Amino acid sequence: MISAVTGRPAPGPTVVSVPHVQLDSDGVPRGQLVLDALVALLDLERLEDNLFRGRSPEVSPIRVFGGQVAAQSLTAVGRTVPPERRVHSLHGYFMRPGDPRVPIVYEVDRARDGHSFTTRRVVAIQHGVPIFAMSASFQVQEPGVDHGIAMPDVPAPDDLPSYAERLAPARESLQPLASIPRPFDIRYVTDPPWSARSGGPRPGARTQVWFRTDGVLPDDPLLQVCLMAYASDLTLLNSVLINHGLARGIDRLQMASLDHAMWFHRPFRMDGWVLYDTASPSASGARGLGMGHFFSADGRLLSTVVQEGLVRLR
Repeated sequence: MISAVTGRPAPGPTVVSVPHVQLDSDGVPRGQLVLDALVALLDLERLEDNLFRGRSPEVSPIRVFGGQVAAQSLTAVGRTVPPERRVHSLHGYFMRPGDPRVPIVYEVDRARDGHSFTTRRVVAIQHGVPIFAMSASFQVQEPGVDHGIAMPDVPAPDDLPSYAERLAPARESLQPLASIPRPFDIRYVTDPPWSARSGGPRPGARTQVWFRTDGVLPDDPLLQVCLMAYASDLTLLNSVLINHGLARGIDRLQMASLDHAMWFHRPFRMDGWVLYDTASPSASGARGLGMGHFFSADGRLLSTVVQEGLVRLR
């Protein structure tokens, strides 16, 4: 074909190179592209100074994942705080199930700006009603006393089976959760609930899992914290289930996060291995309490997590 502008042969159609999506051993998407999609999910649209809008992934459970709402809420409040102030705690309540088909609006209240601390509140809204509310506190970096509990002695992540290998025996029972794209490389130290179930109840048992993003992250401290908040909701209530020989997807359970609290002790990166060590001190009244700690690969205590969740037997 001859170009009417130059009189020379027109160039052919532009070919756009689409990066190849990496698949796990069971055919589920993983890798840098999946991680980049999660990072983009946390990059909220700013509507006004204190108003933001987020979305849910195309492949999603019937309810918005609680860790996503917490991470997006933390992103929203963090966007209103000077970058030299780092988040050191958050406290959130889940009030209604989120609808993954529609956007979530995050309304931030700039509660306090002090000399050392900044406090923010945020409400996540869908269909005109709140689905989640959170308070978060930020602090300038200061020197002070320093100690932390020791990390448990556990095998290195490279010596453990992959998540796909752990999932394989129960994959059919755990659909559709088993087919959701995987932005994290997850290595169970202890048996996951679907494997531990065959051994019956294990009172006092701990759940220990290595986490690392399945790709490289930008140098954004707030993003690292938001991704840890996201990951903290993935396995915490497993410690409740293992105590009673139960597993989601196999036993008739209704489960949902009720509230979530985190304290961030030291800086970290989520594209390096972190150990999540969790246990459940109590379950009663169709509620289970989970408590956990994140550790760096070199043994530093990074954060403390507490969550109560609905654990209702059907």
